[in-house]
Amino acid sequence: MAQHARPAAIAFVLVLILYGALSPVVDGSWRRSWGDMVFSGFKILGLVATVAYLAGVAPAVITTPGMMPFLFEKLVMNLGLIVPIGAVGLSFLICYGLIEFCSVFLEPVMRRIWRTPGYSAVDAVASFVGSYSIGLLITNRMYLTRSYSFRQAVIIATGFSTISVTFMVVVAKVLGLLPIWNYYFWSTLIVTFAVTAITARIPPITWYDDSTETPQDDAVARHGYLKSAVDAALMRVEENPAFLRLLWENVKDGLKMTSVILPTGVSVGLLGLLLSAYTPVFDWLGLIFYPLLSLLQVPEAMVTAKAMAAALAEMFFPTGMLTDAPMMSRYLFGVTSVSGILFFAGSIPCILATEIPIRVPHLVLIWAIRVFLSIPLGVLAAHLAPIAM
Repeated sequence: MAQHARPAAIAFVLVLILYGALSPVVDGSWRRSWGDMVFSGFKILGLVATVAYLAGVAPAVITTPGMMPFLFEKLVMNLGLIVPIGAVGLSFLICYGLIEFCSVFLEPVMRRIWRTPGYSAVDAVASFVGSYSIGLLITNRMYLTRSYSFRQAVIIATGFSTISVTFMVVVAKVLGLLPIWNYYFWSTLIVTFAVTAITARIPPITWYDDSTETPQDDAVARHGYLKSAVDAALMRVEENPAFLRLLWENVKDGLKMTSVILPTGVSVGLLGLLLSAYTPVFDWLGLIFYPLLSLLQVPEAMVTAKAMAAALAEMFFPTGMLTDAPMMSRYLFGVTSVSGILFFAGSIPCILATEIPIRVPHLVLIWAIRVFLSIPLGVLAAHLAPIAM
């Protein structure tokens, strides 16, 4: 970011954080339930931590490079600008027939393998090419229009909304995986989507309601794929309101979502990083992965298990724990950190900012299941790699 634009960007995200933290207090929504009370409290804490950090009066414990400076640059500044800008592009992506056109061709594959509509393929592409926040913005919009059921929205949010390709490059660079970048990228992609196909068929995801208001018709059988795809796209365009109104609705939704993500992300992410740095919580959590890693003869199994557990707080931070580890351990962590998808410093606050009513304990359970399933698949991929591990 250009240096002269930085103060304006900081002021912009600070206004969003202020609005997101204070709006539940002003409109009284914090009283609706215990969950609203807890997250309203987290939003206030996020506002206080951000203001204290920017004012230079924050405690030293949260101003070390791996704490608030890391969160502010990687989470607040990135998401604070990506989501509103992405909301503008969203007007063209989801409102002019692209999703409807693609969904006709992808419907049989997506429903058979991942039990989601063909629309969800666009969500996955948006996450990998752009950002998981943009993918979740699409998911939220499709859920609100009842194009996705509750279960389908959870499958997509927890199974497709992973980090972008550009961030995977950073992870690969730190872990020394760039020499096998092509293999790392494609194997991680396969593992991630294979795990999603499994989690879509087991609890807790199967506990959720799967009803939707989008009817399935036999247009493809009657008219063929191409004509059905074109007709669906044209019908979507005809239903659109005026362009400026459409643009405003998407930008408004993007700003609202960002105002929820930022203060929650700061407080929840900071708490996770503090627990990771100053308590043995994630060391204990890593013990649940250690037996499987040891059974599969992964080198430095205990260190790898701790890094995998710490990735629940922030997926990039634990890479430093494995920079000197054997190649297999580094590769396996590189795979599971992406395929796990959920982490408190990013994707979890984004999901909680949507209207999808999933609870944090279920998100943590889904994350643990995803990591468990990713480990044997990642080990198999490591043994098939083009270089010895």
